[in-house]
Parts: sequence; C-alpha cells; structure tokens
Amino acid sequence: MPDRATPAPSPGDSLTIAVVDPSRARAAILEEGLRAVEGARVVVIPDTADLLDRLSAVSPDVVVIHLESPSRDLLEQMFGVSRLVERPVAMFVDRSDTPMMQAAVDAGISAYIVDGLRAERIKPIIEIAILRFNAFARLQRELSEAKGELADRKLIERAKGILMSAKGLTEDEAYKQLRRKAMNEKRKIVDIARAIVTAADLLG
Repeated sequence: MPDRATPAPSPGDSLTIAVVDPSRARAAILEEGLRAVEGARVVVIPDTADLLDRLSAVSPDVVVIHLESPSRDLLEQMFGVSRLVERPVAMFVDRSDTPMMQAAVDAGISAYIVDGLRAERIKPIIEIAILRFNAFARLQRELSEAKGELADRKLIERAKGILMSAKGLTEDEAYKQLRRKAMNEKRKIVDIARAIVTAADLLG
C-alpha cells in the first residue's frame, strides 16, 4: 500500500489507476474514460478477492471501483479499502440508498457516483476525487497538528508547574529555565518538558 509519507496525487500527475470491476464490459468503459487522463497507467483488477493484497502489489495513486448492486457487506469491504489505501477512491454503483451514501461519506470515499458510468465523465470525476481527497487529507493533517500543539502546550505547562513547585520559581522563571536547557542541549522545549514530567511521574 502507498506509504504514509508518499505525497498525495494531484490532477495532471502521471498516475497509476487501479480499476476494480468484475465486468469486463464495464471495465472497458472505465478504461476508455481513463485514456483521457494523460500519462495514466491503468491496471484492471477483475474481482474483489484478496483486494487489499492486490492493491498493495499495484500501489495505485487512485482506485476506481464499480459495483453493480453492492451488498452492505461488500460496501463495508470497499469502505475499508478507502481507509487503508490512503488514496483517492472513486466508487461507481448502479443502485444505492441514503444510508449507503452516508456510509460512503463517513468512510472517506472521495467520489460516490450512482448510475453515472459514462466514459466522458470518468476524467473529471477522477480529478474531483483527487481534489476532494487532498482537501480532506489537508484538514486531517491540520487537525492532527493542532492536537499535537495543544498536547505539547499542556506538557510544557505541567513541566513549568513541577519546576515552580520544586524550586520555588515563578512561571516566567520556570519557562526561561526550560528554554535555556533546551538551547544548551539543542533540543526542543517540549522534549525537555517531557523528560521533566516523566521523571516526576517516576519519582511520584
């Protein structure tokens, strides 16, 4: 499967696109539409058996799946693919309902198209799927970074409290001591704070 550190695809990149469809006729429609994607390498996977392993071997930039009349179990498997491949997934289905659409959104399917498999629509749908995936990934990354920053601030605050209590320092003095130690050791303040908190927990 694509590594987490691998950059997300962008429209216009040379893409490897995995097409998952048990129908050769429908897969041909997808392939025809994907010819409009410049530089695309299309790999057809004709069934869903061992799908994750097969996708891992292909390492696609985009996954396009067509399901004629998906069962809920099969949809859940496809949604699991969306979570695990960490790449844009465009899903075409012939029939669906509101709960299935909601499940697709919750699972992070980048494009969910009902009864819309036409060759001329494939390229713009792929481009939209990539853009939506990248926008969602950016929001997730920003949220993760914000949570990390909040956790770091809490750790520093706790370390300051430990220093203030142990050495009778003011809050400003405690922070300056953290900063000075970090500069002397060429480490981040949060790393110094973590060491202080860990030591305090062990001694406590």
